[in-house]
Amino acid sequence: MAGELEGAKPLSGLLSGLAQDAFHGYPGITEELLRSQLYPEVPPEEFRPFMAKMKGILKSVASADMDFNQLEAFLTAQTKKQGGITSDQAAVISKFWKSHKTKIRESLMNQSRWDSGLRGLSWRVDGKSQSRHSAQMHTPVAIMELEIGKSGQESEFLCLEFDEVKVTQVLKKLSEVEESISTLISQPS
Repeated sequence: MAGELEGAKPLSGLLSGLAQDAFHGYPGITEELLRSQLYPEVPPEEFRPFMAKMKGILKSVASADMDFNQLEAFLTAQTKKQGGITSDQAAVISKFWKSHKTKIRESLMNQSRWDSGLRGLSWRVDGKSQSRHSAQMHTPVAIMELEIGKSGQESEFLCLEFDEVKVTQVLKKLSEVEESISTLISQPS
């Protein structure tokens, strides 16, 4: 059976199928589909552990967001491990990761976001033209428009209007946020 699982093209196809299922959310990619399309001569009871091993390796590589030096060290360790992978399989995995790393990372980042993200921000300063009190007429106001949305969905827009006092309050809060981030960054791990 070992020879049947050695081919570069079927392994590359298997890795693509596993990535589509695990990272890109394509339904319908089953063990039976992968086996019948890529390894039809291998019985299910032999294919299952092989697929599980490849899935584990792919998830380890992706979750650690391995750079190419880390990848080579990891794959070398896998080839030396009892029941590990062959050097030919390591070469296919390495080639696959080099060409798919960016897409897999982007997919994982999108999956890890719980809420909408800020897609854009625009602002301008206007003179207030309407007010209940004539003393507030023609005072400067900052108008900020936020574009908010999730990947693959239509954006929503939020329009905010600030007078001078509110701008000062927002800037103070942003300074506090910046200070907190700086404190966290400068702490030793």
